[in-house]
Amino acid sequence: MMERLWQFALVALATMAFSPSEAKNPEFLFDKLVNNVVANPRTGHLYVGVVNNLYQLDPNLEVVSQAETGPKRDNKQCTPPVTDACEEAVETDNHNKLLLVHESRDVLVVCGSVFRGICSLRNLSSVAQQLYFSDTKGEKSYVASAEESVSVVGVMSYFTKDRDNFTVFLVGKGYGSHDSTKLISTRILQDYGDWVVFDSIIEASAVQANPFVLRYLHDFRFAFKDGGFVYFLFSRTLGIQDTKNFTFIARMCEDDQGYYSYTELQLNCSSTNKYNKAQAAYVATPGKALAENMTKSGQYGTISASDKLLFATFTSDEDPSTSAMCMYPLSSINKRLVEIIEACYSQSGIINAKAAVYSPYSSKSEDLCGGSGSPNQYNLADKYKCGAEFLPSPLASKAEFALTAEPSLVRKGHMTAVAVAVEMEHAVAFLGTATGEVLKMHLSAHPEVYGRALSEVTGGKVNKNLLFDSSHQHLYITTEKKITKVPVQACHLKTDCQSCMTMKDPYCGWCVLEGRCTRKHECSRSTEENTWLWSPNQQCVQIQAFDPPSLSCKKTQQVDITIPSLPRLRPSDTVKCVFGSFSDGAVVDVSSQVRVTCSLPSPVEIPPTPDQQDYVSVPVKVLVNNKIEVASGEYHFYNCAATVRKNRNTPCIACVTSEWGCQWNAQDHICSDNNDGVHEDYIIKPQQPARCPQFESPQPLLIPVGFKIPISFQGRNLNINTGQRFSIGTELMKHTEEEVTWEQDSKFKFAGYEFAFDKQQEVNVSFHIKDRDTEQKIDSTLTVVLYNCSVGREDCSLCKHADAMYQCVWCAASRSCVYRELCLSPQRAQCPSPEITDIIPRFGPLNGRISVTIKGSNMGIKKEDIKKITVAEVDCVHQEDRYSVSTSVVCEIGPAKRAPPSDIPFPLTNSGPVKIEVEGGRTGTSQVIFTYRDPKPADVEPVKGPAAGGTVITIRGKDLDTATKDDVSVTVGGVPCDVLSFGSHITCRTGKYRGQKVPSDPLTVTVKYGKNTTKDVPVMYQYSENPKITDYNPQNSFICGGRKITVVGTGFDLIQRATMKVSPTADEFSQDTAPVEFIQESLHKNDTVLQFYSPPVIGSFDSLRTTVQMDNVVEELKTFKYHPDPSFDELAKKSITETGVIIVTGRGFSKAMTAKEAQAFVGDATCHVNILQDDKLILDAPSSKPKARSKRQRRDTTNDLLELVVKFGHGEWMVGSVYYARKDDIPLAIIIPAVIVPMLVFIAVSVYCYRRKSQQAEREYEKVKHQLENLEESVRDRCKKEFTDLMIEMEDHTSELSEARIPFLDYKTYTDQNFFLPSKEGANDAMITGNIKIPEHRRAIVTQALNQFSNLLNSKTFLINFIHTLESRPDFNARSRGYFASLLTVALHGKLEYYTDIMRTLLLELMDEHVQNKNPKLMLRRSETVVERMLCNWMCICLYQFLRDTAGEPLYKLFKALKHQVEKGPVDAKVKKAKYTLNDTGLLGDDVEYSVLTLQVLVHGEGPDVTPVKVLNCDTISQVKEKIIDQVYRNLPYSQRPKVESVALEWRPGSTGQILSDLDLTSLKEGRWKRLNTLAHYNVRDNATLVLSRVLHTQSFHQQQDNHEEKNALLEEDNTFHLVRPTDEIDEVKSKRGSMKVKTMTKAITEIYLTRLLSVKGTLQQFVDDFFRSVLCSSSVVPPAVKYFFDFLDEQALRHDNVDEETLHIWKTNSLPLRFWVNILRNPNFTFDVHVTEVVEASLHVISQTFMDACTKTEHKLSRESPSNKLLYAKEISTYKKMVDDYYKGIRQMIPVSDQDMNTHLAEVSRQHTDKLNTQVALHQLYQYASKYYDVIIQSLDDDPAAQNKQLTLRLQQIAAALENKVTDL
Repeated sequence: MMERLWQFALVALATMAFSPSEAKNPEFLFDKLVNNVVANPRTGHLYVGVVNNLYQLDPNLEVVSQAETGPKRDNKQCTPPVTDACEEAVETDNHNKLLLVHESRDVLVVCGSVFRGICSLRNLSSVAQQLYFSDTKGEKSYVASAEESVSVVGVMSYFTKDRDNFTVFLVGKGYGSHDSTKLISTRILQDYGDWVVFDSIIEASAVQANPFVLRYLHDFRFAFKDGGFVYFLFSRTLGIQDTKNFTFIARMCEDDQGYYSYTELQLNCSSTNKYNKAQAAYVATPGKALAENMTKSGQYGTISASDKLLFATFTSDEDPSTSAMCMYPLSSINKRLVEIIEACYSQSGIINAKAAVYSPYSSKSEDLCGGSGSPNQYNLADKYKCGAEFLPSPLASKAEFALTAEPSLVRKGHMTAVAVAVEMEHAVAFLGTATGEVLKMHLSAHPEVYGRALSEVTGGKVNKNLLFDSSHQHLYITTEKKITKVPVQACHLKTDCQSCMTMKDPYCGWCVLEGRCTRKHECSRSTEENTWLWSPNQQCVQIQAFDPPSLSCKKTQQVDITIPSLPRLRPSDTVKCVFGSFSDGAVVDVSSQVRVTCSLPSPVEIPPTPDQQDYVSVPVKVLVNNKIEVASGEYHFYNCAATVRKNRNTPCIACVTSEWGCQWNAQDHICSDNNDGVHEDYIIKPQQPARCPQFESPQPLLIPVGFKIPISFQGRNLNINTGQRFSIGTELMKHTEEEVTWEQDSKFKFAGYEFAFDKQQEVNVSFHIKDRDTEQKIDSTLTVVLYNCSVGREDCSLCKHADAMYQCVWCAASRSCVYRELCLSPQRAQCPSPEITDIIPRFGPLNGRISVTIKGSNMGIKKEDIKKITVAEVDCVHQEDRYSVSTSVVCEIGPAKRAPPSDIPFPLTNSGPVKIEVEGGRTGTSQVIFTYRDPKPADVEPVKGPAAGGTVITIRGKDLDTATKDDVSVTVGGVPCDVLSFGSHITCRTGKYRGQKVPSDPLTVTVKYGKNTTKDVPVMYQYSENPKITDYNPQNSFICGGRKITVVGTGFDLIQRATMKVSPTADEFSQDTAPVEFIQESLHKNDTVLQFYSPPVIGSFDSLRTTVQMDNVVEELKTFKYHPDPSFDELAKKSITETGVIIVTGRGFSKAMTAKEAQAFVGDATCHVNILQDDKLILDAPSSKPKARSKRQRRDTTNDLLELVVKFGHGEWMVGSVYYARKDDIPLAIIIPAVIVPMLVFIAVSVYCYRRKSQQAEREYEKVKHQLENLEESVRDRCKKEFTDLMIEMEDHTSELSEARIPFLDYKTYTDQNFFLPSKEGANDAMITGNIKIPEHRRAIVTQALNQFSNLLNSKTFLINFIHTLESRPDFNARSRGYFASLLTVALHGKLEYYTDIMRTLLLELMDEHVQNKNPKLMLRRSETVVERMLCNWMCICLYQFLRDTAGEPLYKLFKALKHQVEKGPVDAKVKKAKYTLNDTGLLGDDVEYSVLTLQVLVHGEGPDVTPVKVLNCDTISQVKEKIIDQVYRNLPYSQRPKVESVALEWRPGSTGQILSDLDLTSLKEGRWKRLNTLAHYNVRDNATLVLSRVLHTQSFHQQQDNHEEKNALLEEDNTFHLVRPTDEIDEVKSKRGSMKVKTMTKAITEIYLTRLLSVKGTLQQFVDDFFRSVLCSSSVVPPAVKYFFDFLDEQALRHDNVDEETLHIWKTNSLPLRFWVNILRNPNFTFDVHVTEVVEASLHVISQTFMDACTKTEHKLSRESPSNKLLYAKEISTYKKMVDDYYKGIRQMIPVSDQDMNTHLAEVSRQHTDKLNTQVALHQLYQYASKYYDVIIQSLDDDPAAQNKQLTLRLQQIAAALENKVTDL
């Protein structure tokens, strides 16, 4: 027991925070995760919120104060204060959610995750002091979030009320399941009136409502204030099913009392918004350079250096492996926000004809801006900068009006933090990453990352709070458990100008006159020109030139050094030049300030000239003030005497051609500096090599080895050498020299030399010539070629093949090739016979056609010498291109000979030697035998492999090693298999399978020998699925490797070799080095698991890519990370008891290791790793003392030291030495009472508390359980009833439909309904009645005038002019246009082909107008023009017959089925809602009790026949009458049936009859409401007999009413209801008094009834499908008008460039489905003589909406919030869309309808129906428009030359005179 207590104490000690270790940069380590960091700008103190702790650190990261904030007893379910009553409460970590500094009141606001996110106030000077905390104020004080993952941001602000100013802070936070529901809230910091500290003082439901939060997934990242506004940066979804995030910046006024100014602007990072989720942000000024660059880009307007920019980092949902940084000027953000607000306030939310604004989190978004400010008030946004209650809010920009910026940096990995500073007017960004590094980026015109902040981070992501110290000299980098203070630059580390420049650091520059790399202000004279050179400019001070550029080492003089960027020196500055070890003062040229004059060292001080060189290079430095090196270079001192080293055979030429301008003294034989004062003949001046004494032009140029041949040559310029004797020599003459003899003139001769040389066939030999007396060399350019005949010519043929100029012969005596003169025996004309030494291969296939290589000698000199080759008596075709002289002949064998007769098989052996015949009849026969045989492959292993290939397959069989590896090829199902080895078995590596089907069918493995032999292996091979990796674990490793990685997937049994590979990926800091890979073979493999040890990585790499290669399949382990090896601290405690623990501290342990995997050893014994944390290891020491690992024993007094070794994978660390302490005996009498007594007391108290709590909980549980059971019972009953209804109602009723005929409307009624019923007069319209009031005496005149007017309308010029003139009038509105078009249709019905021509002309004009206005998609969308209505009417006319023949029947069946289905269940006669409907708004949301009755109906006066009619006992009397009339008169069309008002219904239950009516004196009253009478009210039973009689006056049948007035009073009473009574105010008061329990039990759960929509849909599905199919089927009947018109649209689309396929689709949809079919579908009464009730109409509306959706191209995203009507047909919509697409495609492929065919068809329609229409009435009505706009029409005709030609004005005037009875002067 005692041991355990000791262990516990030690572990507790170990987990306490360690003090910061001494390091280069100050740092502080935390024991828990850091959540937030803020700074106090006044003091520079940092406040760090970590899990369960709050630290106050000074600027050097020393602890000033500390407060423990957790863990606390809490549970998210419990409401604070959390007392013992909350039994679920447990010790809960407190995550810091928000820290805010309020300087003026010296207060720190601290919010945590416990107690529902309640905050506290702490003393800013000492955080240990808590100034305020209360957990009793309830929900209004819940500020932050209880969820760890929910981000919270805040900003200090102010609030004014009653002229008082209050300090507040604004909070933005996401949603946690137990949080406050406020998205944005304003929190006060004091009590005031009803407000308490932390109270939310503004209620703005739009941004604080509950329902939206879960849908929008807000992630707040940053909050800040600027210019009187508060801004919040966050990402969220759009609240629909698509979970893609979008980044928004929300802005509102600081003191906005109702959040009226809250507006969101979408921010896009990249034009495609690839980087869509903000991670961190920072606001800073851009500096002059960045501001200028941004202004130049033209994207942001003018940006000044003092403007503020929002810098933000983003990640990408599309490519999660990358991130980006974007910049947004606040001016641009504000400008765009004002545009959005202005658009909503003044322009109905429209910008550039597009909707720009919507209301987030609201369903009213569409008409949000419609009713706001008047369109003239364009200054509303300025007038109400902070919005107002009457103006719309909240607002958000639509995606098209997002503010877009292109990324300044895109990078692999996540950037988690950003901070920006300005140095030298240039902006520098510091970017923290998820791997713990901080990148430094210069935001120049071409931004580039130039380095990393000096931070020894061991991984862990950088916290988004990246802070500068108050001086901006340092950066505080916070990672998961550490904060480090790092300087923003490290200039001082670079010690020379070049390395300072390569940093490219905007903070740094080279301080020239101080010789160090510094910041500008640290360089004392940095204001002077060229004294401080800025690092990014990449330019050091350089020496441009020396004058003279070089000097002889024999001379001394001054040199001028030109240094263009030399700093301007002061008189007090001294300059010195240093040449090697020589230094001397220098003078700076005053006028130029760039030339320095120095003295050169004297010749004795110049270093000696190195061997093999003719100059010495001396380093030059220019020093200022004796010590600072300003510039450096090298100066060359040349040595003319040394120039001869370059070519010792030509000393004079080498001297005078050198770059130094040396001269040659031929007399003294020396090279010296040029001396212009000497002009003797023997002095050869520079660059005059032709004057040098020299020997040249040797003859002959070819010299054989072993034979002495004389060589003659020429001499030149030898005047000075007259009478001298010369000797000649070369290296190959073995240090001997021969005499040169002079012949005549300038010719010389040398007797020759017998050279020996056998290393190669030829070698160049250069001769030198010396003066025999002085031993000095005279220039010699004598070079000859020495050759050896025998090298490479081992036989006669090769010898004869040598070039004739060599004169080589084959000497038979010596059997060698020699120079002709060296062979004494006579030469034979022919070589010996060929000799064959080997043949490759020795086996070939029976079919031949493989190459055989014959090795030997004397096989000809040229390829033509080979006359014949046979192999085993079979001719072999010589391959001339592969012939090698004498030694090798290649031929292709033919098939083996068949022994006659030919039908017997090949003999078992078919062998023989190879014979060759060459030029001259010489032949050779091989000793080696060649054999023909038949290879027989028999087996393949393995028989399966991955489709990617890479499997090594082995083919076994008999005689496989026939031919050579080069002759053999293998294919697997036609895919080449790369042959690896060839012998008794063949191995090859499979290629990638090209087929589509995987696994493949069994494929044949084919072995091909040569060109003619193909062998199929009888065993098949199959390509299978590639192996797939589904997971791997663990996902990280230390770079030492050796961690066991388990890869899980499928198909691993097929692979033969699996390796784990790690390779570096290049980034911008890595130098281009040779590619390197670290590879580890798999440890273990089965079908689903691979195991590897992670490969150790040797060297330092910035980023690594890890892959697993399985044969040819390479899979990248994208999330696999390598971490730096851990570091270990020195052991704090070295002594251990035998049962104790060992604590090892360090850093980075848990990054890639677990306690289970880690190993530790004390001496030779294993230690169990008990706990492994990132910074500590707790080990169980071995119970008994182990032996030392090494033999050498170390002793420390009496204790043996043992090595403690920790092993992580392949990494092994000797952490220190430990020893076992001797036991100290503690008396048992002390141990037992000290431990056991407190324990017994604790147990007793615990048991008592537990029992009390559990009894209380049991009582509470029983109460809640009872309530739940009641509620559950009520829901169960309702669900069961609904399900029963659903099952019972699915009955077939198609048989009832087929009984009655279809009541089609006649053509006149059909056109009247479609053309004129929407008019204001309705059914009384003159066009429908056909009545116009014309006095009898004027009828003839009017008729004649109307005929003339008809003729005038048939003039295209007049009609087009007429239409244009009317449409130009502002009072000729849309309704007038539609009516006019319909009149025109009737008037021109007699000439439909002319009508079609007019329509086409007007359509072309309309089309051109839309296309020019760049909105072609809007064409034909509405009916706002005459031509659009004309098109609608044209479709009605042309499709009438199609309706009757084809589409009418399915439409009628659908209508009847729907009507039947609706009437089968209760329909509320007052609210028009039904139990069975497709429209959720028309769904009867209550449970109505009813039963079906069958009535026997007798019609008064129509005989004794009884008609059975099915009704419901809940039907009103009017509804019963309707159903009876429908059934009794089912064979009559609706217009011929009696109306409900004209019949009475009488029930005769006994002797007396009772008239049934909706309201009478027996009607029941409920409060002020009266219920309509139903059959149930009258108690009418099943099978009751009712009498239906027609009446003239209703009154006489109401026997119970005293008079007519009372009856009317009853019927006109407003407060009537049928099935569902509306809620009454009085009722509400009553219900409040009623029991809450009763209320909850009776409340209907309306969502249950939505299943009824489905049941109705299911019942009607076949009818809907049939109708859609009849309308959208191009394969059966397509009306010619549709084909004709669609072809017309296709033609016009081709005519315009900007009409794409989608626009064409829209045109077709607008012209036919939406213009005609939707109208017909919604209004069956336009086609049939039927009555459509409101309830049926509501359902038809849903079907027509589905039809409309099917015709659109846009995809409809559905979510739980979508209307039920949309969700109902969501599954079918894609099928319908395809039907529409196929219909359009089918029509396009049909045979075109010519103009002639179309005109014939139209003429037929005109002939059949025109006489039925009121053409005269139409003409009369049309003339009313001509009369109304008479003057403008006359004016328009006068202006038209074509109209003048046709005298149209005159004709109209004549008609006007006749029709209007005018007396004119015509």
